[in-house]
Amino acid sequence: MKPVRTAARAMLASIFVVQGVRSLLKPEAFEESAARVSEPLKPLLEKVDPRIPTDTRTLVRIQGASDVLAGLALATGHFTRPAALVLAANLVPATIAEHPFWDRSRPDSKEQQGQFLKNLGLLGGLLLAAVDTEGRPGLGYRASHAVDRSQHSIKRSQRSVKRAVRTARREAKIAAMSAATARRLPG
Repeated sequence: MKPVRTAARAMLASIFVVQGVRSLLKPEAFEESAARVSEPLKPLLEKVDPRIPTDTRTLVRIQGASDVLAGLALATGHFTRPAALVLAANLVPATIAEHPFWDRSRPDSKEQQGQFLKNLGLLGGLLLAAVDTEGRPGLGYRASHAVDRSQHSIKRSQRSVKRAVRTARREAKIAAMSAATARRLPG
């Protein structure tokens, strides 16, 4: 299964790496569509921290750089789950900005709908990559299994203590009977 996972991750990541490089090299090509998302966010970004860049071109470059880095991480199998989450988080605003198929005034709304559905499929693939544990048990399973092991260990310890108490009682009884017998003997 490993070669299939590796190939699938590389194929999934390729579109993000290519688009990220395009965004880095020619951010002005994406500036108009990205403004649909970035303009409403400017006041929020300024409120969070005035040092955060708010111009659309810089935001396009930042998203492009994060797409390239996360795409390469996903493709190479390093930090695949966080990388897939970063790409998924970047895909949502990009899809809203670039493919507004709901705007019926646009002549290409049917084409935009197809692109929107393609991005929806990419989002599904990224979500699968984000939860893929590569056949190893996940953190939740390991935690519950550790609890089960500790409970089993506690039960085993309790059985050992009960066994030791029974053995001590039996040996005390034998010692008492031996002492009583020894007292009855002459001499």
